[in-house]
Amino acid sequence: MAGAALVGLCGGLLDYKTTKFALTRNRRVGLLHRLLQLGVLSYLLGWVLLARKGYQDTDPAPRAAVVTKLKGAAVAEAGGAGRRLWDAADYVRPPQGENVLFLVTNFIATANQAQGTCPESPSVLDAMCTEDADCPMGNPVVRGNGMKTGKCVMFNTTHSTCEIYGWCPVENNTLPRKPLLAEAENFTLFIKNTVHFTKFNFSKCNTLQTNDPTYFKSCTYDPFFNPSCPVFRVRDMVEAAGETFEDLALLGGSIGVRIEWDCDLDYPAAQCQPQYSFSLQDRRYNFRTASYYWGSQRQLFRNLLKLYGIRFDISVHGQVLSPLQTLHAGKFSIIPAAVSFGTSIAFFGVATVVCDLVLLYLDAKADFYWKEKFEEVRMGPLWRGEVLQNPLKVRPRLQLRDIGNAPPQAPFTPEQPPGRCDG
Repeated sequence: MAGAALVGLCGGLLDYKTTKFALTRNRRVGLLHRLLQLGVLSYLLGWVLLARKGYQDTDPAPRAAVVTKLKGAAVAEAGGAGRRLWDAADYVRPPQGENVLFLVTNFIATANQAQGTCPESPSVLDAMCTEDADCPMGNPVVRGNGMKTGKCVMFNTTHSTCEIYGWCPVENNTLPRKPLLAEAENFTLFIKNTVHFTKFNFSKCNTLQTNDPTYFKSCTYDPFFNPSCPVFRVRDMVEAAGETFEDLALLGGSIGVRIEWDCDLDYPAAQCQPQYSFSLQDRRYNFRTASYYWGSQRQLFRNLLKLYGIRFDISVHGQVLSPLQTLHAGKFSIIPAAVSFGTSIAFFGVATVVCDLVLLYLDAKADFYWKEKFEEVRMGPLWRGEVLQNPLKVRPRLQLRDIGNAPPQAPFTPEQPPGRCDG
């Protein structure tokens, strides 16, 4: 028994299966097959070729560089320092110009501060006191401006605060009702962006290649009439982000500048042009800075400025193959084209498999289709000196359209081999 089972197992490993085609006159399954094929063809043409551009190779790691420059001038009161002129050296942080910069639109100035003792501001909760015991010496004022000296003094006729050692007088907290640098709405921001796709040895800059030295001094960006001029008016950028300049300039905020590169390198390089978009990222943005100088008696002074303004965050992206991919460039290549076409064509085989499953398992005459599709051809054992004649008796073909009228058939049995000849 064990030997017979082993022989049967080894014989099963040597079986060969070949495809058998059966023409089925079933309109429902035929319609399903054509619909599935049409869906696969639509996927190949619409998504793989047009949307995803599966025939292109991409550069996933290009290099991008951004250089910025702000220009403009304004006049404003600078606290005790009086009226002063503000230019790019005063209202731009940092001065070297990169992909992040800050434009001052409003400020609070505290002039001529020197280190000494003075009452803390009553706006600081930890500085309120009624007696000296409320101001332990050497303790810092929480969210304040200095160290407590141990004394409770009068700040004005209505408030008593702890005396501190720090920069005196303490910082002024009175915010102007309108932005002091309202002229900043007409300032211009020059953005120079260069991308380099190393895989294709292709570089592109967003500035117009011109021999006119005055072009960038007179042009202003317009998405329809002047899209090649990378000089933007501040007010236009704020409004494109959905805000008004007056509201954002008073307390500050953050604007995102997005540069989109859509480059199909199968077309001329002139069609590779950037698109700009602006979005509001945050409201209320400020920080402090100070300038120091020595007095006539060698005493150190400073002018403190609390600056409010607009922070510009410039980012470079690309949208070549799909909205989910960023900063890519595409160019035709035989390898991704072959992979995309091969994968799509394989889906045609899936359509056939689905129709076979419907025909063999879900159709009302699935049993008959199963018998007609799968047939086992068995050869008799060959003995020494035996001759196998007519090993397979072929049945006449039955058209599936005559299934309803077909008479029952006897089970198929191969003919036995002839007997041995002893002569």
